Amino acid sequence: MKLCKTLIFAIVAGAVFVSCDESDDTFDPFYDWQARNAVWWEGIVNDSVHAAMDESKAQWGDEWEDHCQWRIIRTLYRVQEDAGGIMDSICIKDLGNELTGEELQKSVRKGMPTHSDSVHISFRGMLMPTLNYTGNGSEKAVVQEVFSTSFYGEYSPSTARPVLMSIDGMVEGMRTALQYMKEGDHWMVYIPHKLGYGSTEKGTIPAYSTLQFDLHLVKWYESGSGVPDQWE
Repeated sequence: MKLCKTLIFAIVAGAVFVSCDESDDTFDPFYDWQARNAVWWEGIVNDSVHAAMDESKAQWGDEWEDHCQWRIIRTLYRVQEDAGGIMDSICIKDLGNELTGEELQKSVRKGMPTHSDSVHISFRGMLMPTLNYTGNGSEKAVVQEVFSTSFYGEYSPSTARPVLMSIDGMVEGMRTALQYMKEGDHWMVYIPHKLGYGSTEKGTIPAYSTLQFDLHLVKWYESGSGVPDQWE
């Protein structure tokens, strides 16, 4: 409930001061974008991640990690001895592993990739939920803009065609996330703007954007081991 309240404030705050007339075509869904993204990010960290972790620790003690989907992960690209701040970590929700049986055991034995490895991933990248025009342009609703995706509709491993990428070529937050994932893992990843594109506009991604990725690590390849020319 706290996250919902924080989210509603972050979404509505920008709309209230832009236009009181829904027919006004000057309405800007990205109004005060940096500040609203900061509010949304703090809500994810405090009202989703820390709240879930604290509840799990209170109920399960030392075994809390077995009962909590949420984690906050410090970036691997900062000095680990430093305390760091709220913008130096990503938040993830572990939605499980999509492999079973022997394939799952192979994934566990193989472990996790490093920054120099390559990956086949399926993903959907989204901006913070915000108010925007819908339908015929006369009504506003909360929408979440997709800025990049490798699959359409509901994800299906049998039909989705993974994208081959080098971990080193990604933004800092994604590089960190993938180095904690195993083949078959499905995560929802939240990246603060400082570990994304920062103060730079990137295509349809405004500056200071918090990034959300629905991320599936399908397969990874050790550096120098050879990567298939195409997905089969």
